[in-house]
Amino acid sequence: MTPSPYDLLIVGGGINGCAIAREASLLGLSVLLVERDDLAAHTSSASTKLIHGGLRYLEYYEFKLVAEALRERERLVKAAPHIIHPMRFVLPQTNAVRPWWMVRLGLYLYDFLGGKMTLARSRGLRKTDTAYLAPLKGAATGFVYSDAFVDDARLTVLNAIDAAANGADVRVGTAVESARREDGLWQAALSDGSTVSARAMVNAAGPWVHQMLGKLGVNAASGVRLVKGSHIVVPKLFEGTHSYILQQPDRRIVFAIPYQGEFTEIGTTDIPVDAPEDAKIDDAEIAYLCDAVNLHFSKQITPADVTSTWSGVRPLYDDGASEAKAVTRDYVLELDTNGPPLLSIFGGKITTARHLAEEAMEKLATPMGFTAHPVTRARVFPGGAIADFDTFLASVRATWPFLGDARAERMAHAYGAMLAELLADVTSADELGPDLGGGLTEVEARWLHDREWARTPDDVLKRRSKLGLHLSDAAQARFAEHWDRLFSAAVQQGAL
Repeated sequence: MTPSPYDLLIVGGGINGCAIAREASLLGLSVLLVERDDLAAHTSSASTKLIHGGLRYLEYYEFKLVAEALRERERLVKAAPHIIHPMRFVLPQTNAVRPWWMVRLGLYLYDFLGGKMTLARSRGLRKTDTAYLAPLKGAATGFVYSDAFVDDARLTVLNAIDAAANGADVRVGTAVESARREDGLWQAALSDGSTVSARAMVNAAGPWVHQMLGKLGVNAASGVRLVKGSHIVVPKLFEGTHSYILQQPDRRIVFAIPYQGEFTEIGTTDIPVDAPEDAKIDDAEIAYLCDAVNLHFSKQITPADVTSTWSGVRPLYDDGASEAKAVTRDYVLELDTNGPPLLSIFGGKITTARHLAEEAMEKLATPMGFTAHPVTRARVFPGGAIADFDTFLASVRATWPFLGDARAERMAHAYGAMLAELLADVTSADELGPDLGGGLTEVEARWLHDREWARTPDDVLKRRSKLGLHLSDAAQARFAEHWDRLFSAAVQQGAL
């Protein structure tokens, strides 16, 4: 018996693909999402980990994008308080390349475009801001404003979890080998050996968007600029939960952000590249980011202080800008209706993925014959139904005291209200099973495999948790051995 066609075949398990799967499934469409590697395996786990309006985009008159992003920031802070939290940013004016009045005006505009918001508004840096001033060189002047921090890989996974809970079929380790339009449907051959059909397809392949179009034999009017962004991680540079946004002599900005308790994340760069596979940091980028910190901070760093790095290739819509830093961060949705619809995604960012998904459904509604309407604007993400994080964490520690303080906080952040389901049958430390490394036990590993599509140790250590940052190479090797014993090699390669 021939299986019924899916309404929508989505290619790409990054933030855009998973957000579209969530939106479409909540509208009642039958959805298949395929991802060649892991969810958020590439660009969507290599961001600066921010939900932000894009303060610097104001210099390029991207007012619509900033306003949209700030509205989404407000929604996301409320929808996922376990993995997204407000953060104060210190913007020093020492060594600044923009005059004081210009920055002050930009921040007023930033606050205005944000409309009614729960995050604290901008203000001047005061002499009494001792915690903010302490790490900086000299008698710094400047500003303080708000944005939010996010676990980008987990946000991507939460979109997929919500999509699957509403009927979406999510397959990792599965690529589209070929696809063609035939008899009013897309017919696609997948790397798992199956052939599927769908009424429409979404090309959300990120940096590989043009390669996918080539595989489909479709030409696009839109172009993409591949721009590498790299980050370094060093031992903690300053105390506190605030971050710094540092103006550079080349008019770029670099963030210094508290990361995983023990570290400071520093980034990002903007380097044009030729291929998605060029997502590797080079020595010049490391030196640039070290110099950015050393220009502003009393504590100096060198490349020898770098404990880890990550790089991602951003598939920016090609607007013809001469410099990578000036290329728009807005997105373009290109619809091809020369047969069953094909929607290709050019650009986009973590903050606006939900809005992009809503627009994608509006684009597809007419050719597919369904009614699109907003379904996620006020919807919390899985685990997000908590009042406030501090109160929730206190209840977690009281309910499962055997977790210990550090593990309770990590798991509360990762799973939020889903923790009650994950630990439903656990009443003691022994029932968690063996510790596989960094406090991640067998119970949690099975959840990550069975409920979150984790197939390899890297899926767990680098993306769904960030425990790899805290584990030695030997400890990571032991974790991999434990994982291998729990899950067969065939399963690790993507079989369900």
